[in-house]
Amino acid sequence: MSELSKPKIVVTQPIHAEVLERLQAHGQVVMNPGPHPWTDDELFEHLRDADGLMVFMPDQIDRHALRHAPRLRSLACALKGHDNFDLRACAEAGVSVSFVRDLLTEPTAELAIGLAIAAARHMLPGDHAVRQGYDGWRPTFYGTGLHQSVVAIAGLGAVGRAIVDRLMGFGCAELLGVDPHSRDARVKQVDLPTALQRADYLILAVPLMPQTRHVINEQALAQVRPGQILVNIGRGSVVDEAAVARALENGRLGAYAADVYEMEDWLLPDRPTQVHPGLLTSRRTVLTPHIGSAVGRVRLAIELRAADNLLQALRGDSFSDLVTADDWQI
Repeated sequence: MSELSKPKIVVTQPIHAEVLERLQAHGQVVMNPGPHPWTDDELFEHLRDADGLMVFMPDQIDRHALRHAPRLRSLACALKGHDNFDLRACAEAGVSVSFVRDLLTEPTAELAIGLAIAAARHMLPGDHAVRQGYDGWRPTFYGTGLHQSVVAIAGLGAVGRAIVDRLMGFGCAELLGVDPHSRDARVKQVDLPTALQRADYLILAVPLMPQTRHVINEQALAQVRPGQILVNIGRGSVVDEAAVARALENGRLGAYAADVYEMEDWLLPDRPTQVHPGLLTSRRTVLTPHIGSAVGRVRLAIELRAADNLLQALRGDSFSDLVTADDWQI
């Protein structure tokens, strides 16, 4: 196959050399050198004659973007969630879409436990205190632990079950599960109000759908057990960040730890454009920059899988990572 006859593949973020070489063996590759996303105008210019597109978390593909991609045949997402991609519009445009469904599960579950412990044990204020000048132990920074605590997990999909796997070794007093569609025999199934009222920790591993947007809101937080540790590794817009900030300020919540934020949910027309300032200024938050899958070997595996998905789609092969408009979420 000559270079001119190879499909044009656009990659919106830097990828590992091994992945780039795999794509270059089968297509003409244009890659964003990163780390910042292209502007819309830059992306649209690259899409003008693109056959395949490999995208990442900061990207959004909607009807407007697709109008600039008349030749596009396949969209390969190096991520798990559907939120920022209009699957209906892709289906109508004849663009196949694939996601990497499973490789993010374990590292995201690990981070959930890390965030819970960091928030409950005051690790960030403690780190700051040491850096300011440490002169020995003092009876301060008393927190709480997972041992002998009631922990609720909202969302018992792959990530939620992986979180339960890890919690089994901590000696929790009780594990509660909130999910009307999935079950796990290791947890006691409850509804969300019960979890809010009873749990010392509530970990959110919930996908973003119309019915889950702002499920943690002012009304829900009014029911929360005082001092509860809230952890969000699902999607930012599952919580109302402004309501969480107020619950932290008035002492209703003990802490909030998050790896995901409302501002990242690009397809929501009324999303905020920044992380809520009240979360940034609170001393009772632990905030990480969407690093749930940021483990080197995991990211390489995700990129390789996304690249293989894209090449299979361009060849017209069928494979398990393809999704349809029926999988559409917000």
